[in-house]
Amino acid sequence: MLALKQALSLVSTKMLGGWKPSDEIRLTAWYKYQTGIILNGSDVSNWVDSSSNSFDMRQVTISKQPAYNSGDIDFDASATQNLGSASDITLSGAFTIGIKLNIAAAGGIIIGDNTETGEFFKIFSTTVLRVKIDNATAVDLELDSGAWGDGYMVVTRNASNVITLWWNGVKQTTATPTLLGTANIDTIGVRKTDTNPYDGTISEIQIYSEESTAITANVNTYLSNI
Repeated sequence: MLALKQALSLVSTKMLGGWKPSDEIRLTAWYKYQTGIILNGSDVSNWVDSSSNSFDMRQVTISKQPAYNSGDIDFDASATQNLGSASDITLSGAFTIGIKLNIAAAGGIIIGDNTETGEFFKIFSTTVLRVKIDNATAVDLELDSGAWGDGYMVVTRNASNVITLWWNGVKQTTATPTLLGTANIDTIGVRKTDTNPYDGTISEIQIYSEESTAITANVNTYLSNI
């Protein structure tokens, strides 16, 4: 059993066979389930990047530290809870982003940038993910059916700048817009400045600076086992 102690780094005890994110040379950041979690009591002060790039996500303001609950990081929007990196993750070309989460309410930022304007992945409504890059016109990715809740999403941009959403392993086809520019990410839970806080839990985030059918399939399968 994992003990929740101050400044304790939790390591996952759940083993997933076969492919893993670190097999990919273009793994940019990996906030791994039950791994690299540094606690301040029962709250998260640091989520260590499990890739080799050290984009650790921290929060020094105690009131803004999200809670830790059995592997899930629980963000309270009313307290503007978030975690941030000292440097930006930049995605100038194709990318793949996979997230295991449980969305409690619409209106919040899953990942974004707290220093650059107009950079975010936002739960815009109960059925729409809004993506904005370089403070340009945002694009909306809509669920084909149903609504957000407990599940996992994968968002990709290919070499032709087409943005595609998968929800719980199913490709969503209602909208596949194009979006150019360099995506900047330095925060989980808000955008500049401490705006649109996320309400819900996040268990894992994987970020790659490439896109392919194989990576998308592997990320979907991996997240489905968390």
